[in-house]
Amino acid sequence: MTFMARKSEAERRQELIAATINEIGSTGTLNVTTSQIAKSAGVSPGLAFHYFQDKEGLFLAAMRSILSEYGNDVRQALRGKKTADERLEAIAEASFGMTSFRREAISAWVNFYALSLRSEPARRLLYVYQRRLHSNLVDALRPKIGVRAPDVARRIAGLIDGLYLRYALDTRSINVIDAETHQLDGAEGSQHVMRAIAAECAEISENDVISTEQVDPDPTAILVGPQE
Repeated sequence: MTFMARKSEAERRQELIAATINEIGSTGTLNVTTSQIAKSAGVSPGLAFHYFQDKEGLFLAAMRSILSEYGNDVRQALRGKKTADERLEAIAEASFGMTSFRREAISAWVNFYALSLRSEPARRLLYVYQRRLHSNLVDALRPKIGVRAPDVARRIAGLIDGLYLRYALDTRSINVIDAETHQLDGAEGSQHVMRAIAAECAEISENDVISTEQVDPDPTAILVGPQE
């Protein structure tokens, strides 16, 4: 007689997180029940509530998993990159590729932004992502444009998020790289980002008499306009 080993709590949690991402990816909304997610994961709804308290807790755990994968993608893409342009390209490619540009991940990101409008925990998690992206961009831009790096990084981060959300509205128009993993081709997005970075850096090089009154602006602040 063969006995199946009992799964650990960590394994059950990960299965619930994966099921959450898949269910939201399938429906495109947060209008899925914890029971649906639990059924997809092969566990009882009671166990899902025990681990995550409520559906929002389950979704936030799923987003932490997605953010962790994104962070790993960025680190992997940056590995061995020495020049500023190589590092900037790595950041752009990680933002529109690898695990970030799966259909399920895109759907989760769109709903994550919506949730952050009414959920303080989601807003805090979004802020962590924004700070990390800003920091990575500043670090890569500083060798090219010095003290102007934080200001430009804020605009480039806004462009990355805006393009990502725009593609999310029509994923059917994007080429599929891998049908099994639902990975989409985000090359166009990363190319737009690199062109914008090149334009920003060229403008600064041509006009070095620019105010740096706000050297390190808040990366989450509204983009009112360029510094004069």
